[in-house]
Amino acid sequence: MGVTCVSQVPVAEGKSVQQTVELLARRLEALGADKQGTFGVDCETYHTAATLGTQGQTGKLMYVMHNSEYPLSCFALFENGPCLVADANFDTLMVKLKGFFQNAKANKIESRGTRYQYCDFLVKLGTVTMGPSARGISVEVEYCPCVIANDCWNLLMEFMQSFMGSHTPGVPSVFGAKHDSTYGPGDTMVQYMELFNKIRKQQQVPVAGIR
Repeated sequence: MGVTCVSQVPVAEGKSVQQTVELLARRLEALGADKQGTFGVDCETYHTAATLGTQGQTGKLMYVMHNSEYPLSCFALFENGPCLVADANFDTLMVKLKGFFQNAKANKIESRGTRYQYCDFLVKLGTVTMGPSARGISVEVEYCPCVIANDCWNLLMEFMQSFMGSHTPGVPSVFGAKHDSTYGPGDTMVQYMELFNKIRKQQQVPVAGIR
């Protein structure tokens, strides 16, 4: 895999989430991007069991995530903490640890959509859902030939501007910690965790969307 940027695009004025995704897809196809199947990223939240928490202390949250690009892996992340990459049996382990971590089932969130290939770029346009309702739009852009974030950020940004316009994101916070070290799948999952948490917290207020 290459260096990846994950961001949120606001819903266009007067459009639905699905219509905005279709608008972005048309822009990509106009550039010459080809559809390359589908993708999915999901995230379940676990909190430390009440019996373990010290009185007056907030319990820790752990996010267990899956990405269709890595079907044999499972990612476990703590906010502002490490990212553990395990095999798919980790889900079974979490069931056995229910005395320590409890699944906040109502908080499951996922992004699903279409993959596009354009030259050396892989783009994933996703509809973010919680339960039955669409909550936002995710855009993941990967520059496949490079694994050093600092070496290709300007190129990534220039490509994103071509179809995201003024909603092109700034440098992801995870890049700051990488410096010249190799970018890995866990870095992408940290970005999805941050995006999902941002969408969970967003109030239902009007946002200036893309035009």
